[in-house]
Amino acid sequence: MKYLISVAAFALFTLFSTFAWSDSAPRTIQISAKRFEYTPSEIHLKVGEPVVLEFKTEDKKHGFKVPALGLVAVIKQGEVTRVPFTPTKTGRFEFHCSVFCGSGHESMTGAIIVE
Repeated sequence: MKYLISVAAFALFTLFSTFAWSDSAPRTIQISAKRFEYTPSEIHLKVGEPVVLEFKTEDKKHGFKVPALGLVAVIKQGEVTRVPFTPTKTGRFEFHCSVFCGSGHESMTGAIIVE
């Protein structure tokens, strides 16, 4: 009987978790882009959790590219750039600036870590 209750409780928890994420608004993660860094430079996410990456820059145009996840965005000065995303796999995914922004451009990198 205890086993049956445990299985039922686990099934309800799993069902509730699935509906809780699908019914709730995506979590917004604010990211600042400036010469030659992103803040934060590491973004921690969970598989299946919908998020919106919200970018701002005050200095000049930048880019955001995560090749392994197929994410690409252009971040324009004075505008907010939103990238909706729901991770489907775990891992560490490197991102970089995809718009040349000066002599330190190649060091403008970070990572999305999906657990």
